[in-house]
Amino acid sequence: MSINIYLNFNGNCREAVLFYADVFRTEPPHIMTFKEAPPSPDFPLPEEAKELILHANIVIDGEKIMFSDTFPGTPFMEGNNITLAIVKDNKDVLTELFDRLKEDGHVDMPLQETFWSPLYGGVTDKFGIQWQFNYEE
Repeated sequence: MSINIYLNFNGNCREAVLFYADVFRTEPPHIMTFKEAPPSPDFPLPEEAKELILHANIVIDGEKIMFSDTFPGTPFMEGNNITLAIVKDNKDVLTELFDRLKEDGHVDMPLQETFWSPLYGGVTDKFGIQWQFNYEE
């Protein structure tokens, strides 16, 4: 299991990830915008979201750091823009951790299939810490 740092930005994610890649002399980051994600007829993409970063990552000294912009209209508070991402190759263990961390907390996104993962979800635990859960083979 790995726990990754996930940083959120308010429209300046591209600038931030390129800055950190330069500072830490990493490989060029993989960057995906919201417009590059498969479209959903249930959730049309607003024009102002298309160039925002859906996901980016770099590796610093062997540790993956992930980045994204918040979706337009999502509350954002600088300093509280970090989540911990649990990445597992075992769906049962991932589900168990999700269920345990959601006790007395809040489910931000139920565990479900997404276009990047067969099982993904999010929880804010009872202490206000935000967790992402991602199944990865």
